[in-house]
Amino acid sequence: MIDDSTGIPMILPEERAGERLDTVLTQLLSETSRSRIQTWLRDGRILVDGVAGRPSARVRGGERVEIDWPEAEAGVWQAENLSLHILHEDADLLVLHKPAGQLTHPGAGHPGGTLVNGVLAHVPGNAYLPRGGIVHRLDKDTTGLLVVAKTERARQSLIDQLGDHTLHREYLALVMGAVTGGGRVDAPIGRHAQDRLRMAVREEGRPAQTDYRLVERFPRHSYLRLRLATGRTHQIRVHMTHIGHPLVGDPVYAGRMMVPQGLNDEALVRWRLFRRQALHAWRLRLYHPESGERMAWESPLPEDMAELLVLLRRARDGG
Repeated sequence: MIDDSTGIPMILPEERAGERLDTVLTQLLSETSRSRIQTWLRDGRILVDGVAGRPSARVRGGERVEIDWPEAEAGVWQAENLSLHILHEDADLLVLHKPAGQLTHPGAGHPGGTLVNGVLAHVPGNAYLPRGGIVHRLDKDTTGLLVVAKTERARQSLIDQLGDHTLHREYLALVMGAVTGGGRVDAPIGRHAQDRLRMAVREEGRPAQTDYRLVERFPRHSYLRLRLATGRTHQIRVHMTHIGHPLVGDPVYAGRMMVPQGLNDEALVRWRLFRRQALHAWRLRLYHPESGERMAWESPLPEDMAELLVLLRRARDGG
């Protein structure tokens, strides 16, 4: 029998109807291999509507799946008692502010200290959700808002909202060069041909669209508001570089940091102390997975980016 205290039930999405059960579960449980899922199915560890599932069974959509997770496999990542900046929490969602310098998920050379490690300590049940319940990510040095699902049903709802663009993510950024107005960058993004750590605009890449609007212009810089229509890796950073306006401080895509004219020596030192991409996820809007209520949160500009704006205004206005 499945003990509900050792796993979170999942509802299989209706759009996957007709596909093999092991295929669907492999995609839903992205941190678990297909062969392992097949073994659990054969061992009776996975129940579908209360009956042991078969790897080759065809999904109808809407079935309730319960997994008897082996204790040693209950979570790929370790829970850590980290400080979390929580803006909202209920039975289905957790909305957080991620600081600069923190990875969203563990990776090579960074097994802990990430946002998801802290989430797993705060919500232990998220160890049984793919990627700890986080359905979108922020780069290590990007600040701002992230939503975390606390149930599989909420996770599927958020994934669907990302797909149909009803989950809105808006950003604030400082870029190099004087942007003359707003627009849309519609350019596919894929892995860089030579540098596997970078992304690039590539004809064979995945579709990507970024909308941007000018908030404030400076002689050699611009303050922008941006909205993602898609969510590719490094999307804003790559798209802004593609149109000739890389993000201030971006260590990967910007090259040499353009310095504002008119800064005194002290201000110049403060400007050069900024060593990350000037990008902040400031607004998040979505529909609550259970109630359907439209919800929105905002996160104020972090102090280091706010200081850059002060320096730019002083240099422009002669203050």
